[in-house]
Amino acid sequence: MDEAALIKAAQRGDAHAFNTLVLSYQSQAYNVAYRILGDAASAADATQEAFLSAYKGIRLFRGGSFKSWILRTVTNACFDALRYRKRRPATSLDALGADDDAQDGDFESFIASADESPADAAERGELRSAIACAALKLPPDQRVTFVLSDIQGLTYEEIADIMQTTLGTVKSRLSRARAKLRDALLARPELLPDAFRP
Repeated sequence: MDEAALIKAAQRGDAHAFNTLVLSYQSQAYNVAYRILGDAASAADATQEAFLSAYKGIRLFRGGSFKSWILRTVTNACFDALRYRKRRPATSLDALGADDDAQDGDFESFIASADESPADAAERGELRSAIACAALKLPPDQRVTFVLSDIQGLTYEEIADIMQTTLGTVKSRLSRARAKLRDALLARPELLPDAFRP
């Protein structure tokens, strides 16, 4: 796939070229939105809104990293969703009867591998759920930085580009996010592997 050619074609109005770009990034974009917003429906809405916004604004793309541009659009859509939630808090009817593991929707990750006991798989699942819940309590700017760095594996430079901020700000936000997550996990030492228990 020649991404530059697809971008130029999309800028000329070629919907097929834009759809090809969407297919390349939709999974990562949704994953970022899901980790920031914490539920599948909101993440799907934010991802859809981001790609719609990207389609409308593709002519404004002036080069650089298309991936960063798309992820910036997604994180902006997530910030909009978080601001909307803050103004109009609501509880999902689907979430009322479901436990945290069922909401995650990633059941395969809790299945024990051949070299892992069912108890170890359950402990890993509980720890994963605790990290996800603690991450959702972070302030939005720290949460986005944590998701982009520690979940998506992006570099500080990429995160700074996506969030349109400085490297120092990225490092500071990530440091604060990790400290808050560490404190949240230390409050539940029973979930930590033996080597990390106080």
